[in-house]
Amino acid sequence: DENRYPTLRINRMKSWLILGATFTGLAVLLGAFGAHGLKSRVSPDDLVIFETGVRYQMYHGLGLILLGLIGFNVPESILHLPVILLTAGIFIFSGSLYLLVLTDMRWLGAITPIGGLSFVIGWVLLAINLYRS
Repeated sequence: DENRYPTLRINRMKSWLILGATFTGLAVLLGAFGAHGLKSRVSPDDLVIFETGVRYQMYHGLGLILLGLIGFNVPESILHLPVILLTAGIFIFSGSLYLLVLTDMRWLGAITPIGGLSFVIGWVLLAINLYRS
């Protein structure tokens, strides 16, 4: 019960904030790596693909920070599954794009939309949960 264990709730919100901050910090590092380390090693098209992964990781890392912050004011149950879906989306969407560029395994592009769908479902579920609460 969220009300009976406020310390546990605060720790969960902090973990979401930490997760979001970690993803955004990594996005900055990966963006710098793409701009400086990959620029001369991959095609311009692959660089755009890599940058797309970085951009979506940044957006959704910030989204996780936002969910961590609003989690102090709304029931955790509203946010739990959206947090999982956004996190999975970062790994699947951005991760598949990074691996596609770094390994040249083009088939990874086929799983990228699964991550995108995870993002969409996470945000839509958040909206539905907030509306219903």
